[in-house]
Amino acid sequence: MRQNFTFAGLLALLAALAAPLRADPAPVTVFAAASLRGVLEEIAAGYGAPVTLSYGGSGTMARQVAAGAPADLAILASPEWMNWLVAQAVPSLGPPRMVAGNALVVIGVAGAPDLRDPAELSTRLGQGRLAMGQRDAVPAGSYARQWLVNAGLWDALEPKLAETDDVRAALALVARGQAPLGVVYATDARADPAVRVVYTVPSQTHDPILYPAAALSPAGEAFLAYLATPEAARAFAARGFTPVTP
Repeated sequence: MRQNFTFAGLLALLAALAAPLRADPAPVTVFAAASLRGVLEEIAAGYGAPVTLSYGGSGTMARQVAAGAPADLAILASPEWMNWLVAQAVPSLGPPRMVAGNALVVIGVAGAPDLRDPAELSTRLGQGRLAMGQRDAVPAGSYARQWLVNAGLWDALEPKLAETDDVRAALALVARGQAPLGVVYATDARADPAVRVVYTVPSQTHDPILYPAAALSPAGEAFLAYLATPEAARAFAARGFTPVTP
């Protein structure tokens, strides 16, 4: 009996040693587009390792990563900015993957009436300004310019713009009543009860709004893989982001 027990114990020990060890995930630093604020905190809470999140406009984040900022993962709100980052030939940058999509909306303060026709924008603004991300550095601003150009409204509205360093700053201008209207992502509008959507911009009037992500380290690659899990997908969907084909 004792010999049998010893042999069985030895087999169990060998099996345990042969099984792959599952290490806890490493701490990770993520540079992300400002419009991901909130959903990434929720996802990070279930990750199992410390996640440091740094937010800003996608152009700012891309330039910081290209300059050598200590990021493990970059998530931008623009394939164009990710293409720019890839072109900088950062040695550790992995291949980009899309993690989510979004939509563009016009917001006003809570209780503001719907905007039935975008041609009414100038009248609705009065002496106020239209808040939006900076057209050349913030993807939400670039998408907004594409829409306004396609709608034939850019020339009339350009003098009335209040351009911000990121889309959440545009949201804040409207929420605080400092701008009567703003152009933000649908997910931003859901993040602040002080505003409401008055108009949904037709998706065919601007480039698809996608969030590409690229890892710069094994820790970043692990968190990027976690963003593709069902748990992360539920968090994205709950906050209004749209799914994308991997």
